[in-house]
Amino acid sequence: MHLAEVLAGVLRTDHVPPDSNFFTDLGADSMVMAQFCARVRKRDDVPAVSMKDIYRHSTIRSLAAALAEAMPSPAQAGAPSAVVAESPAGSSTGTEALFAEVLAGVLRTERVPVDGHFFTDLGADSMVMAQFCARVRKRDDVPAVSMKDIYRHSTIRSLAAALTDTEAASPIPSREPEPASSPAPARTGTPSGASAASPSGTWPYVLCGAAQLLVFLGFSCAGALAAVHGYEWIQEGSGTADVYLRAVLFGAAVFFGLCALPLVAKWILIGRFTPGRIPVWSLAYLRFWCVKTLIRTSPVRLLTGSPLYVLYLRALGAHIGKGVTILTRNIPVCTDLLSIGDGTVVRKDVFLSGYRAHAGWIETGPLTLGAEVTVSEQTVIDIETSMGDGAQLGHASSLHPGQTVPAGESWHGTPAQPAKTDYRAVEPAACGTLRRALYSLWELTAILLLYLPLTVGGVSIVLTAVPQLNAVVTSGPPAFTSPAFFLEALIASLVAFFGGLLAALLIMNTLPRLLSLVIEPGRIYHLYGFHYGIQRAVARMTNLRFLVLLFGDSSAIVHYLRSLGYDLCRVQQTGSNFGSLVKHDTPYLSRVGTGTMVADGLSIINADFSSTSFRFTRASIGASSFLGNNIAYPSRARTGDNCLLATKVMVPIDGPVREGVGLLGSPSFEIPRTVLRDSKFDHLARGDELRRRLAAKNRHNAFTAGLFLQMQWFHFFVLALIATAAVDLYPFLGPVVFAAAGLLTLSFTVVFFALVERVVTGFHPLRPLYCSIYEPSFWGHERFWKLTTHRYMQVFNGTPFKTMVWRLLGVRIGRRVFDDGCSLVERTLVSIGDRCTLNAGTVIQCHSQEDGAFKSDRITIGQGVTLGVGAFVHYGTLINDEAQLAADSFLMKGEEVPSRARWGGNPAQEVGGVNEPRTDRHVVDRVGAPTGVTEGSGIR
Repeated sequence: MHLAEVLAGVLRTDHVPPDSNFFTDLGADSMVMAQFCARVRKRDDVPAVSMKDIYRHSTIRSLAAALAEAMPSPAQAGAPSAVVAESPAGSSTGTEALFAEVLAGVLRTERVPVDGHFFTDLGADSMVMAQFCARVRKRDDVPAVSMKDIYRHSTIRSLAAALTDTEAASPIPSREPEPASSPAPARTGTPSGASAASPSGTWPYVLCGAAQLLVFLGFSCAGALAAVHGYEWIQEGSGTADVYLRAVLFGAAVFFGLCALPLVAKWILIGRFTPGRIPVWSLAYLRFWCVKTLIRTSPVRLLTGSPLYVLYLRALGAHIGKGVTILTRNIPVCTDLLSIGDGTVVRKDVFLSGYRAHAGWIETGPLTLGAEVTVSEQTVIDIETSMGDGAQLGHASSLHPGQTVPAGESWHGTPAQPAKTDYRAVEPAACGTLRRALYSLWELTAILLLYLPLTVGGVSIVLTAVPQLNAVVTSGPPAFTSPAFFLEALIASLVAFFGGLLAALLIMNTLPRLLSLVIEPGRIYHLYGFHYGIQRAVARMTNLRFLVLLFGDSSAIVHYLRSLGYDLCRVQQTGSNFGSLVKHDTPYLSRVGTGTMVADGLSIINADFSSTSFRFTRASIGASSFLGNNIAYPSRARTGDNCLLATKVMVPIDGPVREGVGLLGSPSFEIPRTVLRDSKFDHLARGDELRRRLAAKNRHNAFTAGLFLQMQWFHFFVLALIATAAVDLYPFLGPVVFAAAGLLTLSFTVVFFALVERVVTGFHPLRPLYCSIYEPSFWGHERFWKLTTHRYMQVFNGTPFKTMVWRLLGVRIGRRVFDDGCSLVERTLVSIGDRCTLNAGTVIQCHSQEDGAFKSDRITIGQGVTLGVGAFVHYGTLINDEAQLAADSFLMKGEEVPSRARWGGNPAQEVGGVNEPRTDRHVVDRVGAPTGVTEGSGIR
């Protein structure tokens, strides 16, 4: 028998008795039989076998007999084998036949049982089923299928029945192509009759980039001059008290000056923002970019969560009522279009910028939040949206243009939809104007009298301890020409870098632990008091991104998090228990169960806020679970052990506790916990094989961490040399030396990290992978992540230089791409066409890890594509020309977005022409003058 031959090969034996039970007699397990099924599906001389068949017929003889009975008769050979060929295409059986035909082609098999479960029986995974959905969408004789449909109806029969019923109840429009003479329909964000493509050509693109470079050099020069003269003035003080007073005065002048600069620039360059559109790379855009950059880099970000932060936004033109608390560090830009009622709370990691980039335009629009509104963590509020009084928006959710949450209602999801969940996690407390004023005064006092003087004092100590460096800021011949200068600079940089690293480790493992003792879990505290200040200090000191990046993606991250205060139970070391991006409100109430693995981007929400109060609550992640990328995990999560939380999932906080299932989407729905394909590497995670491979992985990761520290130190050392050389040459060359130093600093940073990336990849592009986390190919990918994760790219957001840097890093990217803050992880696996628009917070990620399996593949984005704010594009996807992905959407692996289609949601699917924006606006032309009366300028 052919089946016996295949099973003998899997079991590595010469003979398999046909009447022996697979499990009790032959000693096989589900992993072995899954491999048997996979091998059978690759053969053309035997029918396909599913795991359901294995459990129903547990001997070779009974299995062969059952499959022989299920084989189609010769008369049916010309018909799809799963169903009867004569069934009409509009019926359920006709749809079954067509679906079975498509799925058989994707699985590369001749027959697909209509009752076979896609994941548990057929061995498919989400990547395979995404390809199935893409092929179905290209056909006109079957209804379109989304990934949500796949998970809800996981057999051909149930899927066909559900979609046939839906089609009968609400017939879908014909998908036949329009005649060539018909004009293309206007897309979302593009008013009728307006060009969808970017209105700017090559010359505006070049001139805008040149102007942005001049602005950067001018600010570099001005900042360096202020720092040098300020330090010299401080050093002229007589005695410790005089020097301290001068440091306070100088620090206050710098702080208030940098805070005032965006205000002055906004009111001079912009005036008031109005709803409208601005063509990118135009003069109007240059003014917009200057204001946006100054606002986003202002030291006011240090005041996030403070009443001073709200006052600052009011000064920028925002309409904000009394008692409002804003905790997000994503500062609104078009503040005149932001209206927030009394008593509203906006929690952390929320995007509410008041603008978006769309098809080569900057579109501005109003955001209206009523009184007593709750906006939860990690949400996106797009332009032209509103929430009524007392409304709520759940975490990991978004409002798309045109959406309105009625007063008193709770919504969640992407795009948001009505819900019955209460997201107000903590009761309000008394918090009057006096409390807010006193807290603001205390915060300013701490900054001006403590933090800034300590910074100046630290610089002074270093320069005093190193005579050659101190000579740089004193009169005399250039000091950097002396060999002694370079030697002392080398020693000083080593001491400063590694000494600072050790000091940070010591402080964050002691001081926050002591401070947290004064906060009692479960107790409600007033905002803007002593306990609130402690909470903010603990969160800041224990969320140092550099250290998480250093220890992440290695066995060391477990020890690091445990030293911070995490409760990790009994650790099952995998060498990849956590990624390199993990944050929390407090580490001391963060619990992760045994055997759980976490990818990048986990945010543990164990501090609940209202506009007047907060409370610490323990957040517990179950055992034997896996958490994907960019997950906000609330303390009220209703998930238990053995759960798969997919990328960007909205973790439920109501209903039963989910265990032994997977969750996907926002709002979330259940999917299989794992699939057969992902369990093929389980044998590497057991016994002696695991110990041997884990030891090798630890050695590899330790060497990677050493390389990371050397790389960061060398970059720090060279930048310090450039800065000191500029100061040394200033008396001879004048202010122009600081502009040159700024340009040299930026150029060196780009070239250095690009060279590092090339060296790490062996000067070859990355290749798609499917492997275990215990294989050297994955360890090399971990090294790539650690050594190529940098934040300097944010400097280039919204400039033509961002495209140039991406190209230098290996991205195949077209011309005049507008990138307002996109993150590309595996650059050489990404292809982006001309004139694409990438919004802030967008992630293009060419990999996925699920338990012990790692997969990566290419992503192709066509010409003129727009990715909305906070959108996430997974690996193996294709986005065709002129397509759009809405804000906060999650495009799952393997999906294909057709040309000129609009997709949205989590997971993303075609959404058509919903939520069309207003068209009663002006447009600002390239010299800043209005060109019509039908569309808005965005600037007054």
